[in-house]
Parts: sequence; structure tokens; C-alpha cells
Amino acid sequence: MKLLLASHNENKLRELRTALPDWTIELLATFDEPVEDGVTFVDNARIKARHGRPSAPADAWVAGEDSGIEVDALGGRPGVESARWAADGVAQLLSELDDATDRRARYVCELVVLDPGGAEIRATGTLEGEIAFERRGDEGFGYDPIFVPLGESRTVAELGNAWKARHSHRARAAGALAQTLAER
Repeated sequence: MKLLLASHNENKLRELRTALPDWTIELLATFDEPVEDGVTFVDNARIKARHGRPSAPADAWVAGEDSGIEVDALGGRPGVESARWAADGVAQLLSELDDATDRRARYVCELVVLDPGGAEIRATGTLEGEIAFERRGDEGFGYDPIFVPLGESRTVAELGNAWKARHSHRARAAGALAQTLAER
């Protein structure tokens, strides 16, 4: 299966390639980023997929992806604003939580894929966990240095890219997508 990702994010591309090793996944070369003004992750993923569809070859599948982190003590923030919430989102999140005892959080990933005919397939992945009190580890990207998955004592950045490729919210969304397509 060949899939074009409507994004310029090499990290997301790498993670999706690892999660879907039997697929050929490339960035949509002519893609210009649309305004992400959706209220939900799926809204923004759909915006990207629909925006990218006209730029893709007629026989291509096009994927839009949106993801981020939701923190319970912050009412779900930063949510869809995760990537643009603050100049240093990790520092901002640690500052806002300060000494909070409720540090529950989740990573969320939504994939919206449009087949060559424009039919939409949607897949969701989440990774539950909590926010650490300080940055730890040097792998991954984004909020990985402060996100501790449920059942783990280390952050995603400490667990590493190989762990993340198998267990992340994006890997789970990719697995759900593969399952949905296998059932079609």
C-alpha cells in the first residue's frame, strides 16, 4: 500500500513508517500547510487530508494526521494547540502543573485517510500516562521528555524511539488503521 502523508514532519513520517513496515509512506511533496482551525484532533487531521488530496496523484491514498497531549488538571489543554501552545511547550506544561498532584495525561493521535475516490477512513490511538516533574531522556520529540506512560517509570524519551515505534499513540492509530483496512 502506498500512502502520502499531508505533512512536512519527518518525525511523524519516521514513526508511521516504523508502525506500518509493509507500506510505502512518503511526505506529500507539494503539500502546503493549511490553517489548522479545527476544534478536535480529527477535525485538523481531516483538514490536512482534504487539503492535500488535490495535490496528490489520482491513484494515491492521502493521510492527514493530528496529535497532541491532553492534561486532565488543565482541562484537556494544550490539546489541539499542543504544537503551537508555547515557544517551549514542555517548560510551559511543567510550569502550569508546578506542584499539582493530578498529573494524568494522554497522548492522542487521529489519522484521516482518503482513498483515491475520496472515501474517508479514520483511526484513533491514545497513550495514557502522567506528566513527570522534570525533563528526562533524549529520544523522541515534543512532550516525550516529560510523558510517563501508564505502567512505566521512565518517560517516553527515556524508553526510546524503538519503544515509541511500537507503543505510541501514533503507532496505535496506525495499527487501528491497518486493522480497519484489513477488514474492508
